[in-house]
Amino acid sequence: MPRPDSLSLREARRVAIAAQGFPNSAATIDAAEADAVEARHARRLIGRLGLVQIDSVNVLVRSHYLPLFSRLGPYEAALLDRLAYGGKRRALFEYWGHEASLIPVEQQPLFRWRMARAERGEGTYGALARFAVERRPYIESVLAEVAARGPMGASELSEAGRGAGGWWGWSDGKRALEYLFWAGLVTTAGRRGFERLYDLPERVLPAAVLDTPTPEEAEAQRALLRIAARAHGVATERDLRDYHRLDVADARLRIAELVEAGDLLPVTVEGWDRIAYVTPDLRIPRKAASRALLSPFDSLIWERQRTERLFGARIRLEIYTPAHKREHGYYVLPFLMDERIAARVDLKSDRKSGTLLVQAAHAEPHAQADAVAPALAAELRRLAGWLGLERVTVVGAGDLAPALAGVLGDAQGY
Repeated sequence: MPRPDSLSLREARRVAIAAQGFPNSAATIDAAEADAVEARHARRLIGRLGLVQIDSVNVLVRSHYLPLFSRLGPYEAALLDRLAYGGKRRALFEYWGHEASLIPVEQQPLFRWRMARAERGEGTYGALARFAVERRPYIESVLAEVAARGPMGASELSEAGRGAGGWWGWSDGKRALEYLFWAGLVTTAGRRGFERLYDLPERVLPAAVLDTPTPEEAEAQRALLRIAARAHGVATERDLRDYHRLDVADARLRIAELVEAGDLLPVTVEGWDRIAYVTPDLRIPRKAASRALLSPFDSLIWERQRTERLFGARIRLEIYTPAHKREHGYYVLPFLMDERIAARVDLKSDRKSGTLLVQAAHAEPHAQADAVAPALAAELRRLAGWLGLERVTVVGAGDLAPALAGVLGDAQGY
């Protein structure tokens, strides 16, 4: 069958959803069968995605636990912790991929060029680079202390230093450790709560990974772009480089090289004003029948311009927006229904009362509330069960809230 050189918007959506590992069925694993999701399923999925973004906000559940639930159904959350922090057999490591991320350990060599740049003060925060120049002896002493005492948190350093304004209140010790983390001279051995514990890579990462030869910078960047292309299904240059936050100049060179080699193929997409790229083995699903609540940091939607091009949904993170100016809420999860984003819900786990609170529910303009509400209610119940919550209660506003409360049998809550 000849490869298409153009895609309709609906085809592009189906390609993107399938590439991200969403099942082509509304059926998911029942909460009572959460143990059916095994480590191999999670490893395979994260290998397909390339990385999972980490975020600290815990109003519902920390964001990095949600992508597996959205695609695999209920699973034991500790499974992800074991993959990331389970000794030298761990399958994931933390580094700057798309922001702070969990990444398959076998990809660690592909980021060594970024580590080398960071050690030279390139590609990191300007203030952090200046700190590394000005406080070099101190940073070396911090590294020596980690070598002698690790794993350890920033607060455990013998000379942690005082915090300052800005920089999220980071102490000098935290700045030193974050510079060393960027440079690949320390890595995350584990977490205490959400506090990162630092140690030397040779005490944390598998020896086979550390012994892998370091690829040339251009080779590593091409490999990352191949991962991004497969995870996207169809993507523009901006989309591809954003996935691992590559520099514009680097990405343009590498994409041109991949096109010349036949590893990426240009296509046009209906309604897009720029060329997109697909892999040579492109397959276009005949349908998309997923049901999924998406983390605000889910890789399907984290590039906001692409999300708007694909789904016609303008999604913005409103956590840092004053409450009276928020349009959809504080911690908003888009609801994927078939091949469209059909609704958005602002969710909170009230662990004390065992309740999943729906603080706002809005339908997208194209969606019909009587069709969306039952499907969304089912996903909310499934999410509540996974989180160990007993009930779902609609307590907020939004045009979808009355219909959703009615389906949930929770009109009194609304």
